[in-house]
Amino acid sequence: MFLFEGFSPEVLEPLARQMSLCSHPVNQAILLQNDWGNAVYFILEGWVKIRTHDLEGREVTLTILGPGEIFGEMAALDEAPRSSDVIALTATKVCCLSAQNFLALLAADAQVAIRLAQLMSRRLRQINRRLQLREASSVARVADILLFLAESRGWVGRKGVEIPNLPHRELSSLSGLARETVTRVLAKLEQEELIRRDRQRDILCIPQMDALEKLIG
Repeated sequence: MFLFEGFSPEVLEPLARQMSLCSHPVNQAILLQNDWGNAVYFILEGWVKIRTHDLEGREVTLTILGPGEIFGEMAALDEAPRSSDVIALTATKVCCLSAQNFLALLAADAQVAIRLAQLMSRRLRQINRRLQLREASSVARVADILLFLAESRGWVGRKGVEIPNLPHRELSSLSGLARETVTRVLAKLEQEELIRRDRQRDILCIPQMDALEKLIG
């Protein structure tokens, strides 16, 4: 987990005793918008989406988080209601730390505070990049989402970088494209062997990241 990477057991064990473990099935809401931020969550297994809704009530996926990621930190930091929903995309296990203990940890350890700031900055850059591509072609926008998932959520496999094979509706919400458009673009990328689908393992493989980057321009 990025926040605690390299920490000694003497530091981690007391922190672990302050946490509680929770499991959530697919599609369950872990947090809801406007809930009070009384806890912070660390993902051990599974994937979640951070979502909100536009003025017309349509769902907008802001980002997708996987193992080792944290969510709920913003509401804990500013002691305000939560600004978005968090929904389990897969069966998910999380560790929960009270906001009070989380803030005490940040105050006691500057390294954790710096890493949290780095994490939040990285997320903001990713969202800015997607906004900049809103007028780009549908191929460029889908390629950008796949790269985003590969760079921040992927893992290296035998034939390239592997990412979860998310439902097309989630890729649609992330990219701002119609689901049918996303399906058509993915089929085109697969035909051109820029991605490979492993249906048995339910993953997508990206053989060459730079080939996708060229589609963005």
